[in-house]
Amino acid sequence: MVSLKTATLSRCSAGTLHPPTNMSAAMCAFILTLSSALGPTVVSGVLSAPTHVRLTSYNMNLVLMWDSPEGPASSIVYTTEYKSSVAVSFNKVGCLNISNLECDLSHLNISIFQYGKYMGRVRAQSGTESSAWTESNQITLDKDTIIGSPDVSLSSNGAAIEVSIKDPVFMISALREVYHSATYNITYWQHGQREKARSNSNIQQNRVVLNDLDPWTKYCVQVQIITEWNPSKPSAAVCESTTSEEEAPWVAAGVTFGIVAISVALVVVTVVYRKHISHFLCPKDALPQHFKEYLLAPPNSSMYLAMRNSHPPDEIYNQVSIIADGRTLEEGQPLEAAGSSCSKQPDTT
Repeated sequence: MVSLKTATLSRCSAGTLHPPTNMSAAMCAFILTLSSALGPTVVSGVLSAPTHVRLTSYNMNLVLMWDSPEGPASSIVYTTEYKSSVAVSFNKVGCLNISNLECDLSHLNISIFQYGKYMGRVRAQSGTESSAWTESNQITLDKDTIIGSPDVSLSSNGAAIEVSIKDPVFMISALREVYHSATYNITYWQHGQREKARSNSNIQQNRVVLNDLDPWTKYCVQVQIITEWNPSKPSAAVCESTTSEEEAPWVAAGVTFGIVAISVALVVVTVVYRKHISHFLCPKDALPQHFKEYLLAPPNSSMYLAMRNSHPPDEIYNQVSIIADGRTLEEGQPLEAAGSSCSKQPDTT
């Protein structure tokens, strides 16, 4: 809804209130003062325009944002347009009849140049009513885009820490293609001692080794990208612990080289002496023929044949009973003097 104050101000500024109406500048000022005192009086049938329209960019995208119009309204939709600095008017349509309060222009398959200048505008619609267009600010992508934070990872190597940096992903182009002189600012400190942080500036490599560290100590690292126009958002702090100061990278390299050398030597020996190794593992010498015949012939011993063909023999046994008599041995009396206490019974079989 367009307020009375806005309508009057537009007419006075445009010079449309002049003779034959004979409205002086003092009358315009009086009406404006009165309308300000009365508040946002609304003219019925005219839809108010969106407010706080701004064009933003994050990692080289292009998004038009705004706030809803003042005053009561229902079922409001919005239409956006944009233009580049070389265009005279807004001749490119962005979003049509959307209900949310932003339009991502970079997802509309439009051509966006990383060094281009752009403006946007938006209007509200409710039924058959449409508001006036409200224009946004103008932005230059490479100067005004907000650069996201880099991705940082750490790896410990003895008393040193290697920092690996990955640039944020841009909507168009790449960071190094847009900002050729971009550098990294690496800040690091012992865990819990941020106030004693140290920094390495003007770093162009995305892999950096921090050597001036204490062994067996936990360190935290934060990285920020510096460009000729604006810095990026700082990365999240990442922490890693150092290990033994005596540990050196050539030790692992030496062990790896030794394993590779031994493996190559074994392969060479196997190839050169493969025939000898094959003869040793699988000898081709055969037993004499008469040995084979002797070992494979069935046994013909008469004793073996008799044992194989005979039946198990019957067992013969006698039953023996032992009966004790009434005599007992006196203490100290020899066993022979006592006589035998057993008697042999006649065979029952």
